[in-house]
Amino acid sequence: MTSTKSGPMDAIEYPTETRRRAERALRCSPFRPKLLADMRSQSVSLRTITDNRGIHNGYTRAPLSELTADGELMWLIAVGLLRREVDGQGLTDSFRLTPLGRQLLEKFEAEGFPDFQSGLRDHIYNALSRWLRFPGWLQ
Repeated sequence: MTSTKSGPMDAIEYPTETRRRAERALRCSPFRPKLLADMRSQSVSLRTITDNRGIHNGYTRAPLSELTADGELMWLIAVGLLRREVDGQGLTDSFRLTPLGRQLLEKFEAEGFPDFQSGLRDHIYNALSRWLRFPGWLQ
């Protein structure tokens, strides 16, 4: 069996607003770039992100409860950056990058892996996007 690697020509083109919203969500998240870098090559379990393990692994800036981390990860799923891992039994507590997440990670790597920075305006827009989104049947 042969495998193919996708290159820049195979990249999915996302609308500018989709990319902007995803980048804003990531910058406003409590996560650090190392989490995305690790998710590119392996699934990352929720347990390795929570409490002091998240800080020790370089994934978070401060300890996060399981509920908080799960909520933040679910928002990153909603904006298209992450997906939940599935095994033979169904959903797991592990996460991986989507193609959009990979594209943003490549952008951050090209910028020298800056720690995610966001201003007040980003937080306001992110909160509005997160809390005032339309149900799927209205879109």
